[in-house]
Amino acid sequence: MIAYDDIAKMIDHSLLRPSLSDDEVIEGCKTAMEYNVATACVRPSDVRLAKRMLVESGVFVSTVIGFPHGAATTHIKFEEAKQAIQDGAVELDLVQHIGKLKSRDYDYVKNDIEIVTCYAHSQNAKVKVIFENCYLTEEEIIKSCEICNIIGVDWVKTSTGYGTGGAETRHIQIMRNYCNPGIQIKAAGGIRTLERAIEMKKLGCTRIGATATADILDDLK
Repeated sequence: MIAYDDIAKMIDHSLLRPSLSDDEVIEGCKTAMEYNVATACVRPSDVRLAKRMLVESGVFVSTVIGFPHGAATTHIKFEEAKQAIQDGAVELDLVQHIGKLKSRDYDYVKNDIEIVTCYAHSQNAKVKVIFENCYLTEEEIIKSCEICNIIGVDWVKTSTGYGTGGAETRHIQIMRNYCNPGIQIKAAGGIRTLERAIEMKKLGCTRIGATATADILDDLK
């Protein structure tokens, strides 16, 4: 049997669509509270609003850094992370620089992730590094895992949900095989049913990104 919290506390309820109004963000935070998920994952400009909505609810605030392309400068990513943590985010979903990875500029990729991660950890915040696997070869996914192992990030994540593909079983298996045991895995993109969420759990994921939180949890609720 799957207990309710086994799935609910895996979910980062995603509120990242660019067209969301303040009222829609508020309603999304209410959904996150109603279903008692892990976090509401909001746009950086919505962190303060989400923090006010979720205070003392048991649901935390997460946000995205360098989203969705990962191509902002390291300085901008650092400042974005700093502001997000000041505003109340306790988890940061950081998009790695995909182009630099594909250029084999691994020092750049490592430095880019490490600066944000070290600062976040100094502030008791956690970091999920988004690989965006739909654009990567198997070799590039493995290299991303190796870089994250060196830095000691908290999660590696499959996708932004805004690329050409989402969470795929074969990619998650690679990530689990090549990441250190202490690094968790977050799956995102296309997870819309309870069955799919359970499948992600069986693959070793401890967190999922989802907009379809109600559809996933209503049967369990």
